[in-house]
Amino acid sequence: MFLGLDGVEIGLIIVFLCLFAGIMSGFPVAFALGGAAVISFGILAALDGAELLVHEYVDSGSAEYQALRAEGVPEIEISKFTYPDLPRLTEHIFPGGWEQAMDRNLAFIVNRMNERVFAGQSIETLLAVLMFVMMGITLERSKIANDLLTTMARVFGPLPGGLAVSVVVVGAFLAASTGIVGATVVTMGLLSLPTMLRSNYSPELATGVIAASGTLGQIIPPSIVIVLLGTLAGDLYAAGQEIRAGAAGCSDALTYLGEAAVLSVGTLFQAALLPGVMLAFLYAAYAFGYALLNPDKAPPVALEHTGGDIVTRNDALLWFLAAPVGLIGGALLLAQVNIIGNQSTTVDTFTDVGQAAALRTNVSEQCKASMIELHGQEKWDQAVAQQAAIDEAGGLEQSVKRTPEEMEAARAEMIANAAPIGTGVAILFVLLGLVLTTARGVSPSADTRPLMVGAAGVALGLLADAAFIAPTTTSGAAFLILAIPVAITLYGCRYAVESMSHNDLVKVVFPPLVLIVAVLGSILGGITNPTPAAALGAGGAILLAAYRKLHDEGRSGRIILMASFAIVIMILFGINFDLRVNREVVPFEDWIAFLIAQAAYHFAIFGILFGCWVLFRTSVLAPVVRETAKVTSMVFTILIGSQLLNLVLISFGGEHYIQSFLRSFEQEWAAFLIVMLVLFILGFVLDFLEIIYIVVPIVGPVIYGGTFDPSWVTIMITVNLQTSFLTPPFGFALFYLRGVAPASVTTGHIYRGVIPFVIIQVVALALLWLFPAVVTIVPDLLPNN
Repeated sequence: MFLGLDGVEIGLIIVFLCLFAGIMSGFPVAFALGGAAVISFGILAALDGAELLVHEYVDSGSAEYQALRAEGVPEIEISKFTYPDLPRLTEHIFPGGWEQAMDRNLAFIVNRMNERVFAGQSIETLLAVLMFVMMGITLERSKIANDLLTTMARVFGPLPGGLAVSVVVVGAFLAASTGIVGATVVTMGLLSLPTMLRSNYSPELATGVIAASGTLGQIIPPSIVIVLLGTLAGDLYAAGQEIRAGAAGCSDALTYLGEAAVLSVGTLFQAALLPGVMLAFLYAAYAFGYALLNPDKAPPVALEHTGGDIVTRNDALLWFLAAPVGLIGGALLLAQVNIIGNQSTTVDTFTDVGQAAALRTNVSEQCKASMIELHGQEKWDQAVAQQAAIDEAGGLEQSVKRTPEEMEAARAEMIANAAPIGTGVAILFVLLGLVLTTARGVSPSADTRPLMVGAAGVALGLLADAAFIAPTTTSGAAFLILAIPVAITLYGCRYAVESMSHNDLVKVVFPPLVLIVAVLGSILGGITNPTPAAALGAGGAILLAAYRKLHDEGRSGRIILMASFAIVIMILFGINFDLRVNREVVPFEDWIAFLIAQAAYHFAIFGILFGCWVLFRTSVLAPVVRETAKVTSMVFTILIGSQLLNLVLISFGGEHYIQSFLRSFEQEWAAFLIVMLVLFILGFVLDFLEIIYIVVPIVGPVIYGGTFDPSWVTIMITVNLQTSFLTPPFGFALFYLRGVAPASVTTGHIYRGVIPFVIIQVVALALLWLFPAVVTIVPDLLPNN
C-alpha cells in the first residue's frame, strides 16, 4: 500500500486537502467545492491508474466471515474495524477503472440534481429559504432593527448590564424574524456597539454579547440552518432506520419501530424553540451577572423615557401577567371540560378501519427478539394479545360505506357531544381580549370605558356562541349572530390600539411580533408547513417595511393597513365557509363569502404590490431583491457543488469507509461524540452550508440510524455549528463583527469577549445531552404537520 495507508484513507486525505486549498484560494465557496471535486477525482484517477492506491476489505467468502453471519451478526456490522483479524482481500479503489467510476458519477449527478435541486421532494422546502431570506433582509433594510435596539435599550438600560441584555433580547427577536447570522451580527455591531462603548461598557462584554446574540439565528426558528438541515435529516433518518431494521432482522423500519420513520422541518422548528430560548436566557443571565460583579464595566444607563404612561409594578403584574394568564388559562380549563371544543358535524362516508395491534407480530424470530429488546416484553405481549383478539374476531375490520341511517346516527352523536363554544370563536375572542388587557396595562390613566365596552363584547360573543350557535348552524347565520358582539369588541380594540400607539415600546415591538407569531404559530401549531408560512412572512415583511417608510415620510399608511386587514378577512372566510363554488349546489351565503374572499384576496395582492412600489421608490426593494438573489443563489450553488464532492467520495468508497468506522464503536454515544467533535473543528474553516451538504450526508446514516431521537440529533448539530461560529480564531461571527467594529476595539477584545459565551454554548450542549426533553417536549405537545 502507498505510504503504508489504505487507498481509501489516502483518497479521503486528498479530497480534504483539495477542499481546504480550494476554500483558501479565495474563489467563491460554491466554485471551490466543484473544483475540489474535479481536481481530487483527477488526482485519484491518476494514482489508481498507476496502481498506487489499493484498498483492503473483508473477505466475505471466508469461513470466519460465514461463521460470524451464522451467529447472527448483521452484515453491516462486520468490517475490518470491528473484526480486524478476519481474512482480507485487496482491490483498486476504482475496481472497474476510473472511467467506469466517472460514467457512474455523471449518471448520479443527473439523478442527484433532479432529486435535491430541481424537482425532488425537498425542493418545496428549499423554496422556504428564499422567502425567509427575503423576510429577514426586508426587515433589516427597513430599519426596524434600529427601532428595536433603541427601544429595548430604553427599557433595559437602567438595569445593571441593561444594554447587553437589550442586545440579547433584540438578537433573539431578529433571529426569529431573519434567521441570518451575518446580517444580525453586522446590524447589531453597527447600531449597538458604539452606544455600549460610549456608555463605558467593557469592550469584551460588548463584542462578546453582540457576536453571541447574532448567532441565535442559527437555532431560533425560522432558522435557515434548520430548514436546510431538515431537508436532509428526514431522508437520512428514514434511510438510517431502514438499515437499523435490516440489521435487526426486520423487513422495514415501520415493523421494527412500530411507527413511520418520519422527520419534518416543522417538527424541527418545534424542537428548536426551547433550546433557542434557553440559550438567549443564558446569554442574558451572564450579562446581568457580569454587571453585578463588575458594575464599572457594565453600568446602568438612564435613557429618555419611552412615550406613554408610567406603569407601576402592580399594574404591570395585573395586566401583563395575571390578566393574560387568566384569559388563556380559563380558555384551556374550559377546553378540558368540553365547554370549548370542536363543533364539526362532518361524518366520513366510510367507517373507520379497525384498530390494529400496537406492533406487527407476524415477524421472524430474529426480528421478534430485536423488537422485544427495543420495546420491552410487556408491549410485545400486549401486541400479541391485541392481534389474537383481532384474529378471533375474524381479522382486522375493513372500512365499509355507511348507510344513510348510519350517517345520520353518527352525525346526531357528534352534535350531542359537541362543545357549546367553538374553538375558533374562543381563540378569536381570547386574542381580542389580550389586546384589551394589554392596552389597559400600557395606559393605566386613560379612559377605561371603551375597554370595558370591548370586554363586554368579548363576554357577549362567547355567550351568544353558547346560546344561539349550534353545530348545525350555518356559517352565514353564525356570522350574523356574532356580528354585533364582534363589532362591540372591535370598538374597544380600536380604542386600545390607539392607546397603545402612544407607547414607543408597543409601537415598535408589536408589528414585527405579530408577524413572527403569524409565521411561527402557523408552523409550530401544525397548521401549515414552512413554505406557505415563509410566503406569509415575506408578504408581511413587505407590508411592514412599506408602512414604516410611509410613516417616515409623513404619509398615510391606510392602504397597507387595509391590505393587512384584507389578509385576515380572507383567512377567516376561508376557514369558516366552503368556498368551492364548483359544487352542484352552492348556498347563497357561500357565494357571498366567496365574493368577499375574492375581493379581500385581490385587495391584499394590490396592497403587497403597492408596498413593493413604496419600497422601490424609497430605494429599499432593489437591494432587498439583490441580496435575496445573492444569498439564495449561493445556497443552491453550494448545494450543487457539494453534491459533486459527495459523489467523488462515494465513487472510491470513502463514504462507506467512514460509516464503517463509526459503526465500529460499541457505544452509540461514542460515535456521536466523535461526529460532534469533527463538526466543531470543521466549523473553524467551513461555513455551515458546506458542513450541512458535505459532512452530514456522510455521517447521517450512522447518527440518525441509532436509538437517539432524530430531532434531538439535529438540534445538537445545529447548536454545535452555532458554537463554531463563535470560537476563536476562525469563528465567522467574529469576522463579521471585526469588519464593522471601530478601531478602538481590537481583535483581542473580540476573542476574549466571546470565550465566556463559547463556554455557555458548551454548557448548553451538555444540558441538552443530559436533558433531551428540552428538545422533545414541544414536538410531543404540539401537533405535527
